[in-house]
Amino acid sequence: MQSIGRILYCATSNAGKLREFRGAATAGWEIEPLPALRDVPAPDETGVTFEENAIAKARYYAGFAPGVPVFAEDSGLEVEALGGEPGVYSARFAGADATDDDNNRLLLERLGDNPDRTARYVAVIGLVLPDQSIYSFRGTVEGEILRAGKGAGGFGYDPLFFYPPFGSTFAEVSAEQKLTVSHRGRAAAAMMKMLNQPIA
Repeated sequence: MQSIGRILYCATSNAGKLREFRGAATAGWEIEPLPALRDVPAPDETGVTFEENAIAKARYYAGFAPGVPVFAEDSGLEVEALGGEPGVYSARFAGADATDDDNNRLLLERLGDNPDRTARYVAVIGLVLPDQSIYSFRGTVEGEILRAGKGAGGFGYDPLFFYPPFGSTFAEVSAEQKLTVSHRGRAAAAMMKMLNQPIA
């Protein structure tokens, strides 16, 4: 791998995601939001997979930060009983301006009394290095969708996402505990492992 600096730019305006990425950074690395991100028009997310969207976003935002590694992420919830929905539409499941509460309500409506509550969180990170080489990293975590939310922490579908090994939802545990098993934490760990490989 080429020699690069120790700063990574993260192309997200989601404060919760940025906190998780910073928590996953290994010693010697700093993760900062892409400078002037608010002034950069967001690209259209037209991919049908998390990988397509993550890589497209990373390529786009890398154009605004030459010489520095840039990563972007696409993530969401896949529910078995809904055929994998909401999937890549997780953040806008209930509409373009949907809040987390809106999305959670719609998810419960769509599931109804279905006994199959199996679900997984998926996160894919797209990383573009200064030489324009591109990498992607996927993380998943399996869980179940409750019939009502529990906990006040986290964001997104966390109050409904029950993780059996913890015996609680992701919204009921600390950010640090969630990061040890979360889809985003696993994808970020894979990225950091690659970045920390010795340079050939």
